[in-house]
Amino acid sequence: MKIQNRYCVLAAGMTIQLCAGIIYGWSVFKGPVAAHLGWDAGSAALTSSIMLSMFVLGIIIGGYAQDKLGPRAAALAGSVMIGAGMVCTSLVNAGAPRLVYVTYGVIAGLGVGTVYTSTIAAIQKWFPDRRGFASGMTVSAFGLSLVVFAPLAKSMLSSMGVPATFRLFGLGFTLVCGGCSLFVHNPPPGYLPAGYTPARATTQKRQYSPAEILGTRQFYLLAGGLFFTLPAYFILNPVFISLGKDRGLSDGLALLGVSMTGLGSAAGRLIAAWLSDKIGCKTAMAGIAIITLAAAFIMITGRSVLFLLCIILISFCFGGAASLYSTMTAASFGTRYGGMNFGLVMLGFGLSALVFPMISKRLTAGGSYTSSFVLAAVTCAIAIVLVSLMKNPSDS
Repeated sequence: MKIQNRYCVLAAGMTIQLCAGIIYGWSVFKGPVAAHLGWDAGSAALTSSIMLSMFVLGIIIGGYAQDKLGPRAAALAGSVMIGAGMVCTSLVNAGAPRLVYVTYGVIAGLGVGTVYTSTIAAIQKWFPDRRGFASGMTVSAFGLSLVVFAPLAKSMLSSMGVPATFRLFGLGFTLVCGGCSLFVHNPPPGYLPAGYTPARATTQKRQYSPAEILGTRQFYLLAGGLFFTLPAYFILNPVFISLGKDRGLSDGLALLGVSMTGLGSAAGRLIAAWLSDKIGCKTAMAGIAIITLAAAFIMITGRSVLFLLCIILISFCFGGAASLYSTMTAASFGTRYGGMNFGLVMLGFGLSALVFPMISKRLTAGGSYTSSFVLAAVTCAIAIVLVSLMKNPSDS
């Protein structure tokens, strides 16, 4: 197989990730869906938390499936699930609005997680010499999804309505992601790019199995670090537009804010990975938590452009955390079982996505988000402590 074929795999994986990143677009869909189904905004907002939790479960399932069946089959299955979840969402009526939890939350969420891990795992095997570059490009495409699809979804929802929008997205994603998945495959056994010789330390590094990492302290620190770093984003994610308007943003700026979260997330994934090479992964992880803590406190009173800036910073840190924790997991436990191992660490992500929006819903019953943002800042302080306790893999 010619070496340039690996760039076809990269391009296909990036296209799938670009479509799959719609997982973060619920803030655009929430209002129109709630109005269409006669659903209260608080209940509708929980859809995002359910989907993010299922996304993590999908990462674990996808990691297992790509090990057993190959990344092509796993990516194809995940693509069909994303499309089916969207199409089924278009069929939900006002008589049973909570079915959206199942269609968009569970079915589509599992599909997104499955394609996410299967494409990244395959691409990393094709680029042992440029793993950071390839992984960064792939997950950045995931983060850029909102930049591409948020304005499109807003326009379609206004002109076509909720059912037609979800139906067209579902069919389109099935065709595009399903077609691209046919190009996602593993390299031949023993594949090395021309001119690349792996370092001896890399070939001799211990490769922890999923069962083995559960017996390490490092695993629980990593999962806990994710759990406590991300609440600010998960609290904000379902209410970006509505809360932005309350804080003085126009409709146009509120929608721009959603797109900017995508740019911020994509930039965070790239810049944090680069920065970790310069200052170390632990230092970068602590920096992400500190910036999120500061932004959460400013959000208590921040309005207009300052509020928008905080949203972008929190999104940047969210993307950076996804990149850094993936890197730290691979550095700590090896890459042989990378998909499954990172999926287990991502349980912290999923639990955070499920737990903190529900807590926030109770705290904001009176309409004020002050308590929610204080909570998000406090959790970041806990994350900083957990990061300080992590073992630097270079010390092992």
